[in-house]
Amino acid sequence: MSRVCELTGKKAMVGNNVSHAMNKTKRKFGANLIKKRFFVPETGEWIKIKLSTSALKTINRIGISAALKESREKGIYTK
Repeated sequence: MSRVCELTGKKAMVGNNVSHAMNKTKRKFGANLIKKRFFVPETGEWIKIKLSTSALKTINRIGISAALKESREKGIYTK
């Protein structure tokens, strides 16, 4: 299972570790993901989503139904 946010599509980025001597080695910046359960009142069911913490803030702001609708329109959330 890949570490990708199911609502926003955020995933790991690639960058460099830079030492004091300016030596550069590759590294990954992982997405800040959590697993969360939500109740969707329109369908009357519970769903489990792996999402980023920034997506959680969006859900708190606009609601789960609006966030799912927006993600489906962008083609990210397909469940």
